[in-house]
Amino acid sequence: MTVLAPAWSPTTYLLLLLLLSLGLSETQDCSFQHSPISSDFAVKIRELSDYLLQDYPVTVPSNLQDEELCGALWRLVLAQRWMERLKTVAGTKMQGLLERVNTEIHFVTKCAFQPPPSCLRFVQTNISRLLQETSEQLVALKPWITRQNFSRCLELQCQPDSSTLPPPRSPGALEATALTAPQRPLLLLLLLLPVGLLLLAAAWCLHWQRTRRRTPRPREQVPPVPSPQDLLLVEH
Repeated sequence: MTVLAPAWSPTTYLLLLLLLSLGLSETQDCSFQHSPISSDFAVKIRELSDYLLQDYPVTVPSNLQDEELCGALWRLVLAQRWMERLKTVAGTKMQGLLERVNTEIHFVTKCAFQPPPSCLRFVQTNISRLLQETSEQLVALKPWITRQNFSRCLELQCQPDSSTLPPPRSPGALEATALTAPQRPLLLLLLLLPVGLLLLAAAWCLHWQRTRRRTPRPREQVPPVPSPQDLLLVEH
């Protein structure tokens, strides 16, 4: 039994490659055209803090990488998970206050953050400190939330151990490294480009072979066999 392969044109292969690269770029995007942080978030956090038991135990990260904007976003990601956890054990009044605060930091779920790394360590503290830090992170992010693309912040990073710290570099070397480091979406696109070219070349070869098979070959011209009368005329 002969199995016929789908007759995809080279254009179809190219379109599939473009859609794949666009999909990868979109999943890595973490930017906000409109500010998701309201002007009265501090009031909502204070109302929740006044209602809660100040010594309620929670945990906060102790060794997050010290990064100005990504660090604030990472702490909001972990604080938002605490808000969701607290809502499952809170009463009706508390759930309303928690939801108001959760609404202020729920925008972090719009970005595809990776799960916390195994190197991340937590220390126990009280809820008042967590809420205070949440307010501070929102204050730090508010001027930049619509002006920055946070795609490079999608993976939480730990501070390196002192035993594994690399030797210090000169400021010029650090600047050169920052300028030449490619972004992850661009790197994925560069890796997919050779594969796309190979697929396109293979599709063209397949298309050319099918076209050649369908084109009828010109028949060879066979000279006519002379009749006996013609032979007699030639002999005379």
